[in-house]
Amino acid sequence: MVAELTSPVVVLDLDGTLVDSVYQHVVAWKAALNDVGLRVSGVRIHEAIGMGGDRLVAHVAGDAAEDAVGDDVRALHDKYFKATLRTVCALDGASELAAALATRGHRVVLASSSEADIVDDLLELVDVRRHLDAVLTGSDGVPSKPAPDIVDEAVARVGGGPAVVVGDAVWDALSAESAGAAFVGLRSGGVAAERLLAAGASRVHDGPRDLLDHLDEGPLRGR
Repeated sequence: MVAELTSPVVVLDLDGTLVDSVYQHVVAWKAALNDVGLRVSGVRIHEAIGMGGDRLVAHVAGDAAEDAVGDDVRALHDKYFKATLRTVCALDGASELAAALATRGHRVVLASSSEADIVDDLLELVDVRRHLDAVLTGSDGVPSKPAPDIVDEAVARVGGGPAVVVGDAVWDALSAESAGAAFVGLRSGGVAAERLLAAGASRVHDGPRDLLDHLDEGPLRGR
C-alpha cells in the first residue's frame, strides 16, 4: 500500500476526455435553450462545456434565465442529449489509457459534472469502469467545476495524496488549480492548446491515445 500511494491519484474527466460527446452536448444545450426562447450561440455554449450544468445556464444566458427556466433547460438538455447517444463513441486510446494508469499503480477516479444516469450511459460506451477506483458525478451533491470540491472529493475517496487531473476543458484546469492538483489537457474536446495552457495545463495532448504514448514525459511519468 505504501508503494501504491507514492503514485498520484489520477482524476479523469469523461466528456471530451474519454468519450467523444462534447459537440452532442453543445447541440443539446442549444436546443434546450432555444425551446425556452433563449438564443445563445454555439460558440458560447461550447466554451461552457465542462462546467456543471447547475452553473451553465447562468453562465451563458444570465442569472435571470437561471432563476426563471434553469431547471427546465437542464431537463430538456438531458432529454436531447440522451437521444444522441447512438452517435457518441469512445475516444481512441481511452480504455488503454485507463488500463495503463491502473497498471502503473495510480488510483484512478472518474469525476464528471454530469448526472449519474448520463455518466452510466456513457461508461457503457468505453471500457474503463474496471480500472476505476471510484466514480464521482453531479448527482453526488458536490459543488461542480470549476469549484475545487469535485477534485478534492475524488482524491479523498481513494485515500488522499497528490493528484493529476486529466481533462479537456478550461473548467477542468481551474478546478484542478483550485484543488492544488496538476492538470494535463486534452484537445479532444475541441479547446485549443493555447487556451488549456493559459488555464494552467502543464502539458496538452491531442487526446487519450497521444497522452498514452507520452506518459513518461509529464506529471504522470513513472517514479
